[in-house]
Amino acid sequence: MGRRARDRRRQQQRQERGGDGGDQTGWAGGYPEIVKENELFERYYRELGIVPAGEWDAFMEALREPLPATLRITGYKSHANEILHCLKNKYFKELQDLEVDGQKIEIPQSLSWYPEELAWHTNLSRKILRKSPELEKFHQFLVSETECGNISRQEAVSMIPPLLLNVNPHHKILDMCAAPGSKTAQLIEMLHADMNVPFPKGFVIANDVDNKRCYLLVHQAKRLNSPCIMVVNHDASSIPNLQIDIDGRKEVLFYDRILCDVPCSGDGTMRKNIDVWKKWTTQNSLQLHGLQLRIATRGVEQLAEGGRMVYSTCSLNPIENEAVIASLLEKSQGALELADVSSALPGLKRMPGITKWKVMLKDGQWFEEWKDVPSNRQTQIRPTMFPIKEEEKLKAMNLERCLRILPHHQNTGGFFVAVLIKKSPMPWNKRQPKVNQKLPQRTGDTVETAANSDDGSDDITEEPILAENEESKKMQKLQNSDTEQNKKEGVCGPPPSKKMKLFGFKEDPFVFLPEDDPLFLPIQKFYALDPSFPKMNLLTRTQEGKKRQLYMVSKEIRNVLLNNSEKMKVINTGIKVWSRNSDGEQFGCAFRLAQEGIYTLYPFIHARIINVCIEDVKILLTQENPFLSKFSSETQKKVKDMAMGSIVLKYDPDPEKPDTLQCPIVLCGWQGKTSLRAFVPKNERLHYLRMMGVEVFKAKRKEEESESKTEEEVQYKQAQPEEGMDMEDKERGLVTKMEAETALYYRWAFVSVAGNGPCTSKI
Repeated sequence: MGRRARDRRRQQQRQERGGDGGDQTGWAGGYPEIVKENELFERYYRELGIVPAGEWDAFMEALREPLPATLRITGYKSHANEILHCLKNKYFKELQDLEVDGQKIEIPQSLSWYPEELAWHTNLSRKILRKSPELEKFHQFLVSETECGNISRQEAVSMIPPLLLNVNPHHKILDMCAAPGSKTAQLIEMLHADMNVPFPKGFVIANDVDNKRCYLLVHQAKRLNSPCIMVVNHDASSIPNLQIDIDGRKEVLFYDRILCDVPCSGDGTMRKNIDVWKKWTTQNSLQLHGLQLRIATRGVEQLAEGGRMVYSTCSLNPIENEAVIASLLEKSQGALELADVSSALPGLKRMPGITKWKVMLKDGQWFEEWKDVPSNRQTQIRPTMFPIKEEEKLKAMNLERCLRILPHHQNTGGFFVAVLIKKSPMPWNKRQPKVNQKLPQRTGDTVETAANSDDGSDDITEEPILAENEESKKMQKLQNSDTEQNKKEGVCGPPPSKKMKLFGFKEDPFVFLPEDDPLFLPIQKFYALDPSFPKMNLLTRTQEGKKRQLYMVSKEIRNVLLNNSEKMKVINTGIKVWSRNSDGEQFGCAFRLAQEGIYTLYPFIHARIINVCIEDVKILLTQENPFLSKFSSETQKKVKDMAMGSIVLKYDPDPEKPDTLQCPIVLCGWQGKTSLRAFVPKNERLHYLRMMGVEVFKAKRKEEESESKTEEEVQYKQAQPEEGMDMEDKERGLVTKMEAETALYYRWAFVSVAGNGPCTSKI
């Protein structure tokens, strides 16, 4: 059933029920209106006092209002300023004095605390933005720019944790619970702060426990075309220790920065996930506390000394927030400290962390101390959920350095953030972990990702790393004793060991190109690659048969891949840089350039580059297969003596013409016998055309006309293969497009997955 048909059916159902289903909120979509009331929620948070005196009514009123739409401009690309200029001077101006369904549309405002005006919010609800004909042009712009990685639709508070990580391009970063990937994208941007460096020394390992969500994460990360990102699939609470080769020695990989955005009950997301209103109970937080503490503990274990870990949730509940941080600080015995970030992000209104709270069961029963909990409730409530009673110890923790974002202060969702600094190894990691010297079995530079066993899982036991043998035995004994007794003895044991399960689909292997591979020599010659080109970083995803695609990773990602194949399940890494042509040999090279990796490759290419003017770029992007005669005389002269095949088309801005596009463009192209064309994805074409001031808006067609192709639709449809492109390339493009559209649907719809258990929301 098509979308329009579903909409008509839902409208009919609403009329039959005799109402609009609460349509004024912009959320109804044909379903019965959910009453935004929860007595237990109000009683719980009133008692805890997390909302300042006199602000409770404003707090609750904000929770019942739709969440503003927010967007973030990708900050590391050279054309970020062009996108910002386009937004401010074109699309935002068109919203002036606009009314939709009687609602005055306010001009979007930049988030005052986000650097360089790269994040914006508006009072538009998602339904109005997606359904209103008056806003269709703006919505198309957002969808298209999001798909090609230039804009991210991301909740405002979700942007905070990566900013507080203080990432530099040389940092090794672990994102422990990364899906759906908006924060991961921010981290990648920070690695590529200098676009003149194609391979920054740092990298991001993005992990998620959900195999299916990992592929959504891949789609998000791939929009940014970075060779420094790897997506892996592990339980974050037992993610394995990795090792890397440093000057011939195998050493454990410790991360400079870790983002620990854990699954949570999500009551800070009530403004967009309205199911939380009727499903909220304190039981959700009680069930998640242990998992959150295990994930955070595993994170700080893998953090380098002097490194920084940001712990965050989209929950307001201290059981998931301060209680986790306090327990982590206590067991660290001084190895961790909360960073003072009060001066970071000026303009961001935040509340300090709290030091006193109570625990409540779902039946409304309160407990102030662990000793008050009856034995039949001690499986639901644990000692780590209660605040520290010793005033001196509590004061030394500086829990007020945590941040809690309240929705009514800046019209956002609710959020919690804590920034931890590691000063020394954790007590149970006093000695550096021993590295297993047994290297993966591989042929050449072939890396097999962890495969599934016959029963669908592969168990790898991650042993806890302990101190001296005597202390180890003592700690192991203490693990099984009561936590209060542990505190009395002043000893803190490590988290219990846990089996790591690998599941999901078996991935293709990562096969690095051998140094003497004959495949590379014609490529090197055809494109006159610089001697500094890191050919050892090229890989394929097949061990047998013809290599159809060549991918590239950074040297550091290669190091991780080669040394951890037996313990790590890699979902995806690398960017495509070359793709095989079925008849490529007759053009001098079997592989054509791929637009996905052109900005990484371009600094190393010294041949087959054609500099084009702005008018030539417009022709390349608006016409399917233009004849050479349509281009400028300069371009025709350059092409005349060049052999057929894959080429680079480069536009350099003219600073003497400030009204023209002021950012460089690099396109992959193909020179035919009588034509010159660009091999660029549809949305990337539209992006460049918008930046050049070319109108690319297409109004919606009536349903009866939806199957007919108009001249405008043909003009901008995705390029089809011509000479030098084979059918497999065409099929791959179709599959990629289908995957992208599916991923976009879920990302833009902001679907809340709510089961019978607690809602483990992540923004």
